[in-house]
Amino acid sequence: WSPELSSDLYRIDGWGAPYFTVNSSGDISVRPHGTDTLPHQEIDLLKVVKKASDPINSGGLGLQLPLVVRFPDVLKNRLESLQSAFDYAVQSEGYEAHYQGVYPVKCNQDRFVVEDIVKFGTGFRFGLEAGSKPELLLAMSSLCKGSSEGLLVCNGFKDAEYISLALVARKLQLNTVIVLEQEEELDLVIDISRKMAVQPVIGLRAKLRTKHSGHFGSTSGEKGKFGLTTTQILRVVRKLKESGMLDCLQLLHFHIGSQIPSTELLADGVGEAAQVYSELVRLGAGMKFIDIGGGLGIDYDGTKSSDSDVSVGYGLQDYASTVVQAVRFVCDRKNVKHPVICSESGRAIVSHHSVLIFEAVSSTTTRSQELSSMSLHSFVEKLNDDARGDYRNLSAAAIRGEYDTCMLYADQLKQRCVDQFKDGNLDIEQLAAVDAVCDFVSKAIGAS
Repeated sequence: WSPELSSDLYRIDGWGAPYFTVNSSGDISVRPHGTDTLPHQEIDLLKVVKKASDPINSGGLGLQLPLVVRFPDVLKNRLESLQSAFDYAVQSEGYEAHYQGVYPVKCNQDRFVVEDIVKFGTGFRFGLEAGSKPELLLAMSSLCKGSSEGLLVCNGFKDAEYISLALVARKLQLNTVIVLEQEEELDLVIDISRKMAVQPVIGLRAKLRTKHSGHFGSTSGEKGKFGLTTTQILRVVRKLKESGMLDCLQLLHFHIGSQIPSTELLADGVGEAAQVYSELVRLGAGMKFIDIGGGLGIDYDGTKSSDSDVSVGYGLQDYASTVVQAVRFVCDRKNVKHPVICSESGRAIVSHHSVLIFEAVSSTTTRSQELSSMSLHSFVEKLNDDARGDYRNLSAAAIRGEYDTCMLYADQLKQRCVDQFKDGNLDIEQLAAVDAVCDFVSKAIGAS
């Protein structure tokens, strides 16, 4: 066995890059600065666990497993990578506005995580997104120490207390946007803002036709649970105009779904939303921001596949370029000023930054049945002609030392025997015997 085989078996360089790898000792190694990590900056996770769990009298911390180990530098690198990808896309596409992200607090509400994101994102105008009153209070507390330009996006169900709190945040000079997800929320916003003498900044969530059909797309499409239909959007615009507050409508929000699998689906959704944005500009709204929601996927299994719910077929730069191109194309065609692009990436920011470590509770060893020459002869005699042919070919390949061919015939032999067993022509002892033969072959040639 070797570190290389271990890395290959567990696909660490697929799902873990650029933050996790296997070092020369065969241990999991963390690269907190991604590809910019220097050799002396790598962290051997086994040494961290040993230091944390060893008794205090022997120099350890005496902590009990399970442990969550956090790497704030990974958070910092994720924020920098996301911003850098959009900055490059903006520059290369000739886009005439900037990108600024927000972190959805619901993704990880740990105080240290939220405070680190605000601290590391201050130079990027990074903000926070809240979906409930407790999250809003948490976000207000954190953003007081962040960028004055960072957005505080208020999503979720809103009662009078939530809206009042959001308007208090605006009084505190936080860049707060109340995003309408239900049409009836507008009346509350208008009434409470007048009573509090606060000019609100309003956004609305559009219910797009574009649908993400995967496991994480249940809230997308025109039959999704959240957002306003085109008819409702027009009624909101009309009511704001009648109230003399149409200039307060400044942000369009939408969400295709988490783990968007492909850039084709992303471009389709962003393009549709950009059309809605352009129409709101035409209707006289004071539009400034387009919030593309979440959806930036994580390649959990390392396959880089758009056909999997736990993978995506694109990288960070592909995602940013697709978004910027789609918005620019529609706005140029409609002769609309390019909006500030905002996204609400959660898992893409925090997923890599912490590791859960727990003790193995049990282990299993597989012991193959021992086969004597006589039992092997008896086993072969009961095989059908095709399976017996596979066995002969397997024996011949073994004598010639053709290991790949050995594995091919061993797999074929096993499948034919399984088929015979299902048809009732092979007993369970014989099925166990073929497993023993194939296991013996694998061990003999050192197959992983």
